[in-house]
Amino acid sequence: MLDVMARPRSEDKHDAIVNAAITVLAELGERAPTSRIAKVAGVAEGTLFTYFSNKEALLNHLYVGLKAELRQVMMAQYPLDADLKTQMHHVWQRYVEWGVSYPNQRKVMAQLSTSEQITEQSKQIGMQSFCDMTHVIESQIAAGQLRDYPPLFIGHVLGALAEVTMNFMTQEPLHAARYREQGFEAFWHAVATSA
Repeated sequence: MLDVMARPRSEDKHDAIVNAAITVLAELGERAPTSRIAKVAGVAEGTLFTYFSNKEALLNHLYVGLKAELRQVMMAQYPLDADLKTQMHHVWQRYVEWGVSYPNQRKVMAQLSTSEQITEQSKQIGMQSFCDMTHVIESQIAAGQLRDYPPLFIGHVLGALAEVTMNFMTQEPLHAARYREQGFEAFWHAVATSA
């Protein structure tokens, strides 16, 4: 009997598959075939399944990873000692800059956020990435600084206005800075008790 050893996994191949999946999903949507993802990654389709048991596992990995990446970007150099408007402006700026700089990631995250293939567990992990922001929002609602809306609703208002803002920034790059600030002001007026 042959002693068959599993091939060791390579971080480079893993990253190539993830990056290829983002590229292909941004182009073709979540119905993109795994064969196309593998081809763009430069690996055999069977190799893709060495890293991800099935396509759903790959999509869930992407979803959780993109949420964590966005959270890391938004919270980098977060001004803990600043007033609420400055803190929210920081989060807004980081989010919008990420979305404009990484349009494929933004598009794939939007697709996966409404995908039936994303498990409840992955959605919960994705939400946990933003627990610190949720706590800030809850405490500021209690302090009367933000309107008494559910924190998730405030997060969705931010996301929706950011999408509109990013679209305008991309369509009219000469006016990107103006749209970025106007978008934030629209968000702030929507959620703050005294804008």
